[in-house]
Amino acid sequence: MRATGLLVVVCCCGLCGCGVAGRSEARPSEGLAEAKKPSFEKQLSASYHQTELKISNSADVLATIHRLEYEMLSHSKSVVASLGQNQKDYKTWFNMVAFDENTLTAKRKYFFVVDESPKTWLGKPRRGLMFDSEMVLEREVLDKPCAGESDRQVVILRQVSKNVRNDIGQLAQDNEMLGICGMLINQVLETVLQKLQASPVPATKLSDAGGFNFDHMTLGNGRIQMVVTDDIVKVKIRLGGPYN
Repeated sequence: MRATGLLVVVCCCGLCGCGVAGRSEARPSEGLAEAKKPSFEKQLSASYHQTELKISNSADVLATIHRLEYEMLSHSKSVVASLGQNQKDYKTWFNMVAFDENTLTAKRKYFFVVDESPKTWLGKPRRGLMFDSEMVLEREVLDKPCAGESDRQVVILRQVSKNVRNDIGQLAQDNEMLGICGMLINQVLETVLQKLQASPVPATKLSDAGGFNFDHMTLGNGRIQMVVTDDIVKVKIRLGGPYN
């Protein structure tokens, strides 16, 4: 699998840590509005949309998450991920699900794709990133005392970043490419968090239909939307030409 391009994107803005243990089964690999998704991404994210938090179990997820001819399957005791690459189209993607250790049902789910396409003949960059996540939040996060709504949004988004880092960390040791993707995601989330900490008022825009606009040093203009319903948080990020 090609790692050089993603490493360049990550190293331009600094690295975020990824962790330990998992097992990999190697296989050969190949705005915020749904209407903006290319059909290729819609096909790749099918497993993400079919997985239902608190309902789908590991058998349900394994039946949809892995395409043998294109992707590599990695798993730990409570996390499973399927990662693939299309060398011709410069795309890398993964679907990942984390399970509740007591109920054995899906607790967090993720879909990620990055387009590393070079500039077009007109000189316009085509690099872009799409990231969707949905997760059940712990009561201690939801009930944490906050100064206001902006502070609450920052607390929740920081927990999202922590969960992404921990879930990918379980698989990164045996799946280098997944670890690199995790670095990039957390780099983007940290960029947003730094902007919100500098001026917390924009955090109230996270739940708006258009989300919150921000800039990434490598991928350009981006938007993030975060919506909390009961104990479930949904985050969507779109960055760069193909997706924003």
